[in-house]
Amino acid sequence: MARQVIYTFKGQTKTIAFSYDKHHDLYEAAAEAEGIDLSRFLAMEQQIALTSKKGARAEKDFRKTEFARFGFSSIKFVREDDEETSNS
Repeated sequence: MARQVIYTFKGQTKTIAFSYDKHHDLYEAAAEAEGIDLSRFLAMEQQIALTSKKGARAEKDFRKTEFARFGFSSIKFVREDDEETSNS
């Protein structure tokens, strides 16, 4: 089964196809679908990873905050039971 990402951007929920061949993670896929350039974001995220004593936690917090600022309120993989619920 092909992976899909469901996300809410500025109040509108959308579903897109996802492949690890094309994107590093689901956040990058959603940003690309909305035409958001992540080059500055990714550079800052890398700096946080290199300098933070909290490690992955600091990166996760930064990602969550910045994507909310971009206009995303939810980004997740579609699960099989999500699809069955939406088809019923």
